[in-house]
Amino acid sequence: MTGPLIVQSDRTVLLEVAHPQAEDARHDLSVFAELERAPEHVHTYRITRLGLWNARAAGHTADDMLGTLEKYSKFPVPQSVTVDVAETVARYGRIVIERDGETLVLRGTDDAVLREVTRVKKIGELLGIRRSDTVWELLPWARGEIKQQLVKLGWPAEDHAGYTPGTPHAIELDQTDWQLRGYQQQAIDEFFSGGSGVVVLPCGAGKTLVGAGAMAAAGTTTLILVTNTVSARQWRDELLKRTSLTEDEIGEYSGSVKEVKPVTIATYQILTARRAGKYTHLSLLDALDWGLVVYDEVHLLPAPVFKLTAELQARRRLGLTATLVREDGREGDVFSLIGPKRFDAPWKEIEAQGYISPASCFEVRVDLPQQDRLEYAAAPDDERYRLAATAPAKLDVVKHLVERHEGEQILVIGQYLDQLDQLAEVLDAPTLTGATPIDERERLFQAFRTGEIKVLVVSKVANFSVDLPEATVAVQVSGSFGSRQEEAQRLGRLLRPKKSGLPASFYTLVSRDTVDQDFAQNRQRFLAEQGYSYTILDSPVLAA
Repeated sequence: MTGPLIVQSDRTVLLEVAHPQAEDARHDLSVFAELERAPEHVHTYRITRLGLWNARAAGHTADDMLGTLEKYSKFPVPQSVTVDVAETVARYGRIVIERDGETLVLRGTDDAVLREVTRVKKIGELLGIRRSDTVWELLPWARGEIKQQLVKLGWPAEDHAGYTPGTPHAIELDQTDWQLRGYQQQAIDEFFSGGSGVVVLPCGAGKTLVGAGAMAAAGTTTLILVTNTVSARQWRDELLKRTSLTEDEIGEYSGSVKEVKPVTIATYQILTARRAGKYTHLSLLDALDWGLVVYDEVHLLPAPVFKLTAELQARRRLGLTATLVREDGREGDVFSLIGPKRFDAPWKEIEAQGYISPASCFEVRVDLPQQDRLEYAAAPDDERYRLAATAPAKLDVVKHLVERHEGEQILVIGQYLDQLDQLAEVLDAPTLTGATPIDERERLFQAFRTGEIKVLVVSKVANFSVDLPEATVAVQVSGSFGSRQEEAQRLGRLLRPKKSGLPASFYTLVSRDTVDQDFAQNRQRFLAEQGYSYTILDSPVLAA
C-alpha cells in the first residue's frame, strides 16, 4: 500500500498533496467526503452522513466508496470506518414515501426502524392511520416536513410518491448553432431518473442550459426562482435564445414587474417579502399548476423558502448550484426538501475538457503599517475584520495589479462600500453596488462585456448569476468573513472560456497576521477541494 490517503478511525481522511496519485484520489474522494482543511502538504477530508447519503442518491454504493478508500490508502482502512460507512449508506431508503391512490403512505423495509421513528413525537404528529407493521398513512401536507425530520433522525427517506405533471406546455431546445454538452445531458438524465434533486456544476459550465434542457424534457409550466432581477433577465435572455419560448410565454415576477406566464421567473426576494408579518406573494406558488420548479443558486436559498418548499413536494424540483456548501449549515434541508445531489461534475474535470477556463489563484499578503497594526490590536473583536479587510495598504497593491494586467477585463470585488468608493477613485473606474439601479447595472455589465469598460469595481451583488465571459482577472479585496461559497462564486466569474484565449487570474488580498488571513484559509477550502491551489505572494515583491 503506497497510496496518498491515510484513513483514520474518526472518519477523517488525510490526503498527501504531492503524491503522484493525489489528483485521482481527490477526484474520487470528493464524491462522498468534504474537505475541512487545506494547508500546503496534507489536506484533511471528513466523511459525513450527509455526504454518504448524497453519494448514495447519485448512484454510488457503499462498496464503491470503500473501494476508493482501499484503492488509495497508504495503510489498511480501519475496520470501524468500513462498518460505519456500510451501515450509514444502508440507512438511506430503509423508509420510503409512496402514493396509494390519493393517499401518501410511509413504508418501512424494516419494521423495527419504522416502529422506532414513528414513536418520535414530531414524526407521530405527521402520521394518519397505521395500516400494518410496515405501513402508515401520511397526512397529505406532511411530505416535506417528514423528510426533514427523518434526516435529522438519521433515516433519510426515498421519495417515490411521484409528481404532478403540471399544465402541459411545449418547450423545445433550439440547437441550430449549439449542442448540449455530454455532461449537461447526463445531468438532465440523472435528474429525471431521480425525480427531484440538485445538479452541481462549476460557474461557467452551463447550469442555465441544464435548466432549459430539463424544462424541454418536462414540457410543462415552470417556475424559476433566482437570486436577483439581473439574474432573472439573464435567464429570460438565455431561454429566448436557446429554446422555442417567445417573449409572450416568459414572465418576470420581481419588485418592479408582476407577470405570471407559462414560464415565470421570480426572485427569492419577492417571494420572501412580507407585509404586516405575512408573505404577500405566496399566491405565486399556486398561480399556475407548475410541473417544474427550478431553484437557481440553491445554496443561497433563503430560510423562509425552505418552509414554502416543504409545501411544494408534489412538484418536480431542480436545484442548480456550483457548491452544496451553505454557511448556515442547512445542507440537510436542501437534501430533504429540494432533493439529494443527482449529478456532480468536478471543476478540474470540466476544465480538462476545455469547457471552462484554467485559472491561477494567488493570495497576496499585505503588511500593515505600524500605526494601522496598533489600531487593529486595540480594536474590539467585532471591529477587527473590517479594519483588516479595508486596510488602506491594499489600495496600492490593487493599483499595481491593475497595471500588471493592463488591457485585460478586470473585476475588483469587495464587501465594504466606503472601500469600493476609494478603489473607484484610485482606479478611475465605475462602481456597481446594491444601490445601483437595475438599468444602470445592466448598462455597466454590458459595457464591460463589450470591452468599453476595462475595470469594474463591484460589491457582492456581482457574486451570483452574472455572465461576464471575457473577465480574465478578479482582485478580491474583502469578503463575507470566511465564506467558502462566496470564494467559489467569485472565482466563477472568471471561468467562462475566453475569446481572447487569456488564462484567468484570481487574486485575494489579505492583511498579514490578522483575522483577514484566518478567514482566507477557510474561504479557500472549497476551491482546494476542486483541485485549485493558491500561490502566496508578498506585496513588496508584487510592487517590485
